Amino acid sequence: MNAITRSVLSHNFRSSCQYVVFRAFSSEAKNINFDDLVKGKPIVVFMKGTPVAPRCGFSNAVCQILKHHGVKDFTSYDVLSDDAVREGIKKYTNWPTIPQVFFNGEFVGGCDIMLDMHKNGDLIKELQKVGIRSALLDAKDNSDGKS
Repeated sequence: MNAITRSVLSHNFRSSCQYVVFRAFSSEAKNINFDDLVKGKPIVVFMKGTPVAPRCGFSNAVCQILKHHGVKDFTSYDVLSDDAVREGIKKYTNWPTIPQVFFNGEFVGGCDIMLDMHKNGDLIKELQKVGIRSALLDAKDNSDGKS
């Protein structure tokens, strides 16, 4: 059986540890259950490459935005390692570009939307909804004279 391997990364930006889990999808499988891939996880990113080694500027930007907010852990899928995942996620979301970001199983958008949310402060609120306190709140508290 011809299997295509894709990696699922749970990345911890604050430590040098990186946990990598590999799963195989059959290239003959026509239906990947994307609900299973995105639901039950606070943050999921379908990207080109990995958080440690993004292979696209837009994927890198999403990782940097999350890092800037102090997001320690998120699940990522390298769409370059599996054509079925790359094409399937576009159909699942009806969104033509990669990266694609999900919070608590809900599609948020791509790089442009993440950047807009970061700039206008909405990302802080959305992270709070998934139980993550943005590091920018701590930076703001410290800049207000609190030590």
